[in-house]
Amino acid sequence: MRTSHLITDGAPAPVEAVSHPLPPPPVRLLRPALFLDMDGVLAPLAETPDAVVPHPERTAALRAVAARLDGRVAIISGRTIAEIDRIAEASAASASGVHGLERRRADGSLHSAEAAPGVRDAVAAFERFARTRPGVIVEDKAVSAGLHFRGAPTEAAAAVALAETLAGETGLTLQAGNLVVELKTPGTSKGTALTAFMQEPPFAGSVPVMLGDDLTDEDGFRAAGALGGFGVLVGPVRETAARYGLPDVAAVLAWLNAVEETP
Repeated sequence: MRTSHLITDGAPAPVEAVSHPLPPPPVRLLRPALFLDMDGVLAPLAETPDAVVPHPERTAALRAVAARLDGRVAIISGRTIAEIDRIAEASAASASGVHGLERRRADGSLHSAEAAPGVRDAVAAFERFARTRPGVIVEDKAVSAGLHFRGAPTEAAAAVALAETLAGETGLTLQAGNLVVELKTPGTSKGTALTAFMQEPPFAGSVPVMLGDDLTDEDGFRAAGALGGFGVLVGPVRETAARYGLPDVAAVLAWLNAVEETP
């Protein structure tokens, strides 16, 4: 059985692959609020971040479900809000980017954390690493630095080792994802973003439902559960805080088109 680690702003927690399936989430819910990851949930994973592009089916599903739920839909992603808007064609009024470091409220007001000084050092070190390794891509998000190795999976161990060293040197939070490692300004997660949204209109008083696919979404699953809702794991089944599961992006879009609020 393969074991990986969930890296959050707290201590690492073991995550193990499991064989039993998770049931699909119900489509009729009492005052739901939806919190949706982007890559692997609303959009298929791609070789590079820029390769993920808008799609009319996704945009239509997001606009329709937001209308049915009176705006209680937010995209919570590791991408920046600018990238979220590009891919989703600005179909979500509420959005959080870079694992909670950016957050746009439903009224359009924006909160962005100040970047930790070590981010520039991390970007520079990642760029030196990528310079001699074809297929490795550096993503500079201003408040964090990402190192993507989907195009060079044999560099995974070296990339993670570098990130671990830099985390110790800079005090940045190490955030592991799907064939990517990120060093981010500390203090937020997808869980803190979800919790903050739930304190504001139109989300206050609703039941949070978080859809995510990788280890960075576990904080969101736990936050949703703590507030009376639940998580939905998209993709292969593993040990998770999510209560329900969906197999892929197509199933997510079908569920979004079907979900409705019970009277």
